[in-house]
Amino acid sequence: MSTLAPIEGSPTLRRYYGILTAGAQSYEDGRGLLPLLTDDFVFDGPIAGRIAGGTRFTHGVRGFIETVRDITILQAVVTSAGAAVLYDAELPHGTVRFSEFFQLDGDKIRELRIHYAPADYLASGGR
Repeated sequence: MSTLAPIEGSPTLRRYYGILTAGAQSYEDGRGLLPLLTDDFVFDGPIAGRIAGGTRFTHGVRGFIETVRDITILQAVVTSAGAAVLYDAELPHGTVRFSEFFQLDGDKIRELRIHYAPADYLASGGR
């Protein structure tokens, strides 16, 4: 069971992390995630690089959703304009620490920058 208490005040982040931890069987094609993203959504991460567009992001994040077993949010700072979230993700072969930085536009995510050690992620079973 995920520990999401630090983001309880943000319905958008609560839904986002709820989708990440609900499992691949619930994810389907990302239709629950797309409404959380602006039309000009941008993702930036160490493996995928910079990706423009919510549809491309929903396809890429599927691999994470298929492997993540649990997320424990360690710290979060949330404002109306953005958020910074530090969490541990339990994967099949270990736990990896992530930090995510969000730019918010109302109740949608405009930009997401994620930081983690790619070698640790892959060694822990991430894809």
